[in-house]
Amino acid sequence: MSATASRPARPETAGVGRFARPLLGAFLVAAAVDLAGLLAGLDTVHLVAKPLLMPLLAAYAAVRGGPRLLIAALLFGWGGDVFLLADNDLAFLLGMGSFAVGHVCYLTLFGRGRAASARTRASLAAGIAYAVVLAVFLVLIWSDLPAELRVPVAGYSLLLTAMAWRAGVLGRYAAAGGALFLLSDALIATGIAEWPRLPAPDFWVMLTYIAAQLLLALGVLRAGRVGRS
Repeated sequence: MSATASRPARPETAGVGRFARPLLGAFLVAAAVDLAGLLAGLDTVHLVAKPLLMPLLAAYAAVRGGPRLLIAALLFGWGGDVFLLADNDLAFLLGMGSFAVGHVCYLTLFGRGRAASARTRASLAAGIAYAVVLAVFLVLIWSDLPAELRVPVAGYSLLLTAMAWRAGVLGRYAAAGGALFLLSDALIATGIAEWPRLPAPDFWVMLTYIAAQLLLALGVLRAGRVGRS
């Protein structure tokens, strides 16, 4: 038996770690309740469940030993969630700003990783694809956005796209999370521009957003576990 295998876990680590599964379970239950409420048109359910999501996911990441930047990104996402519950332009801008700080946290976190040369080449190709998608999307939606939101939306979209691209350095989970985050916010933008939308549009926005944050968190935690190994 190796020395690593025979070394017992520290009591305080094991004690805290036992809360990981219940916290993840609570997050998944809150997510299911929120999505069901959106499908049923129960606004009160959404108002109660949505603010619970990111604190539960952040707590899960914390007890799993996640880095502080991950926890900060999730909590700034919580701030964005709360602001966007109010339906006015000021709340939208404040929410977008809170999410933007979260994306900066993610970008800083992704910049700390060391990607292999093959992954770097793939990431560069993905970056070009993301840049093309962003440019085309902004050209198409620009004239349909309210004039006062065009510059903030463009700046935020650039930051979000950079985060989605760089997420790929941590593997498939994080890459998928970044892509879904971009899709979720694109669905919000099309609603602001009054483009045709899917039935139950808020359901699809929240489904992609919840999946995005969960996959980003799992990607970061998995990368940290592999690095420690």
